[in-house]
Amino acid sequence: MDQAIKETLVIKTFKALALGLSVLLSVPSYAATPTEKLATCLVDALNGKERKQLVKFMFFALASHPELSSASNITAEERDAAERVYGGLMTRLITENCPSETKAAYEFSPLAVQEAFQMIAQVAMAEITADPKVTASLSSYMKYADVNKIASTISVPSR
Repeated sequence: MDQAIKETLVIKTFKALALGLSVLLSVPSYAATPTEKLATCLVDALNGKERKQLVKFMFFALASHPELSSASNITAEERDAAERVYGGLMTRLITENCPSETKAAYEFSPLAVQEAFQMIAQVAMAEITADPKVTASLSSYMKYADVNKIASTISVPSR
């Protein structure tokens, strides 16, 4: 098989896996449990700008890890501003947009509120990673991957 074809197949496979992962990370529309109902309410209450602010808060929090902090120059003021925005969003979502769903989810399980916020973070991350520049950056490692070895591992033998 031609090298270019192999690379194209591997890249398409990885893009399909990434798309599948983002679908799996999305909040289910049937919202059967109180946690899912809360997550749906939270996602519906956030606009695109707010989801990006949520990802920014998460990025700043992750960048505070000792292994990552040297790769970022986030100022204390920027971090505080992101925390202020997230604190305001969380307060609004729980007390104004989704109070009954929050109460029901908490009664269902005290961890349900945390789980619902994890779901909105996943939706926000899926939205951010759909950006072409982010997608390109996330797949840039492919220039160092052994596509022949990967292709031979995932190839289905002909019958």
